[in-house]
Amino acid sequence: MTEKKTAGQQTAAVLMLQGTASDVGKSVVTAALCRIFKQDGYRPAPFKSQNMALNSYVTADGKEIGRAQGVQAEASGIEATTDMNPILIKPVRDMHSQIVVHGVPYAHMSAADYRNRFLPEARQTVMDALDRLRNRYDIVVMEGAGSPAEINLKQRDIVNMNLAGWADAPVLLVADIDRGGVFASLVGTIELLEPHEVKRIKGFIINKFRGDLSLLQPGLDWLEERTGIPVLGVLPYVPDIKIEAEDSVVLDKLPKSRAQGKELDIAVIRYPRISNFTDVDALAEEPDVSIRFVTEPGQLGVPDAIILPGTKDTIGDLEMLKAQGIHEDIRIAMEKGSSQLVGICGGYQMLGGRLLDPDAVEAGQPQEAEGLGWLPLITTFLKEKQTVRVSGTLAPANPLPLAGLTEAFPVTGYEIHMGITERMEGQDDLLPLFSVSRGDGVPFDEGSAAADGRVWGTYLHGVFDNDRLRRSWLDGIRLSKGLSPLGQTFAAREAKEREFDRIADLVRAHLDMKRVYSIMGLTEEMGLPSKEN
Repeated sequence: MTEKKTAGQQTAAVLMLQGTASDVGKSVVTAALCRIFKQDGYRPAPFKSQNMALNSYVTADGKEIGRAQGVQAEASGIEATTDMNPILIKPVRDMHSQIVVHGVPYAHMSAADYRNRFLPEARQTVMDALDRLRNRYDIVVMEGAGSPAEINLKQRDIVNMNLAGWADAPVLLVADIDRGGVFASLVGTIELLEPHEVKRIKGFIINKFRGDLSLLQPGLDWLEERTGIPVLGVLPYVPDIKIEAEDSVVLDKLPKSRAQGKELDIAVIRYPRISNFTDVDALAEEPDVSIRFVTEPGQLGVPDAIILPGTKDTIGDLEMLKAQGIHEDIRIAMEKGSSQLVGICGGYQMLGGRLLDPDAVEAGQPQEAEGLGWLPLITTFLKEKQTVRVSGTLAPANPLPLAGLTEAFPVTGYEIHMGITERMEGQDDLLPLFSVSRGDGVPFDEGSAAADGRVWGTYLHGVFDNDRLRRSWLDGIRLSKGLSPLGQTFAAREAKEREFDRIADLVRAHLDMKRVYSIMGLTEEMGLPSKEN
C-alpha cells in the first residue's frame, strides 16, 4: 500500500468531487468512494472546507460538523474530527447564519459580513485542517459545494476551484441527469471556468441515470469530443439510498400523505429552519411505519404520533406554527386520538410554556414567547452551545408506553442546543425519560414526560437510533391500537454499514475505478489492488 508516513511528511493522495449544482449527489458519491478506498485497504478521510447545513454531527470530543462529513467518516471506518469540516454555516434566518469554526460557534454574521470579513482570513484555517488530514491518512476525498461556476462567489471561494488549486487536487465533476439538461450543465460549467481550472477536471460522473445506457452513448461521445474530458461513469438512479441527508431540500421529495399498507402513521412537522431531521430516519425504515412531513395547516389529520423535530430558530418556527394554525391542528389531533406527541431538541423547547432569549442568542434582539403549553417547562437560551455525546439508561420511572420492557436498558444520543429547559415553579408532576451522563460519569435526569406518557420531549438527537427503545415505543403504539407487537425488526447501526457497502458496490460497478486511482497518482506499482472494478 502507500508508504508509511513519518512526522511532518505529507503523502496522502487527494481527489475532489465538485458538482454542476447543489444536490447532484456529491455527498453520497463521496461516501461511496470513501467506503471503496477502505475496502481496498487504504485509509481514507473526507474533507469539506465549508459546509452550509442544519443537520449536524457531534464528534467524539463534543464538536459540531456537517452531518455529511460525519457520515462519510463512518463510511471510511474512522472517527470524525473537525478537520473534516473546519467551517460550518448554520442559517438562522434569511441572510444571517451562525458560523461554527472547528466545531465551536464563532459568530453570527450576515452574508455580506461573512464574505467581506471572514472569508479573507479563512484560507489558513482550511489548509491547516487539510494538511493534518493528509499527514494522517492515505487518501483525502474532498467535496465541493454548489457549483464552481458561481461567478459572483469565485473571487473569495474556499470550497471549490480555489481550494482545488491550493491542494493541487484533481477534480471529478458530478452532474445530475435526472433533473434534465445534463450536457448543458456540464458544458456550461466548463465554459464558465478559467483555462487553468478546466485543466484540473479529469473526468465527468453522470449521476441518477434511468434507462438504456446505449441510448445515452451518442451524447457521451459528443461530450468527450466537445470537452476533451472523459466520462468516467454513469451512475444509475437509486430511489431508496439510505444515507443520512444534511440538506432539507431532500424533504421536498418525501411524501406528505400516508403510505398505503403501513399500520402506523407518524407525522413530522416541517418548519422553515428544521434541523437534524435525520432523527426520524430509523423510524422510516420500520416495516410498519409511514413517515410524512407536514408543512401546511390541514395536512396533519389524526396520526398515531406527531414529532416536533429540531430547529435552528426555535422561537421563529414556533411563531410560524401559531400563525399558520398548525398548533391548533396538533391540539385537535391529540383530542381525537393521536397517542403520542414528541419533541426533540427545539421541538422539546416548543412543547413548554415559556421560551426566553434575553441575550438575543437566536435573533437580533432579546425576545420571549409563549410555548405550545403541553409541558410545564421554561427554556432560557444561553450564549454557550452544548454539543456532546451522552450515554446512560432509560429512567426506571419513565411513563412511556413501551411494550415488553421491564429493565432500564442502555440509551445513547447527542446534544446540540443553546438553552436550558427547567420545570416551572410548583410543577412537580413531570417524569424524567433518561438517566444519562456527558462522559464525566455524573448522571442526571434528561427529558420530560407527562404522567400519562402521551407527551414527552428530549434533547437527545438520535434517540430513535436506539433499537430497543424505538421498537418498544412503536409496539406500545401498536398495542394501543389493538395490534400485536412486532418485536425487534433491524439494528440501525448494522443497517447503516450494509448501506455503505451497497452504495460502494453500486459505484464500483459503474465507475472506472482504475482510472480514478490513476488520476490520484496511485498505480499498481504503489499498491493499487489488482482486481478489476
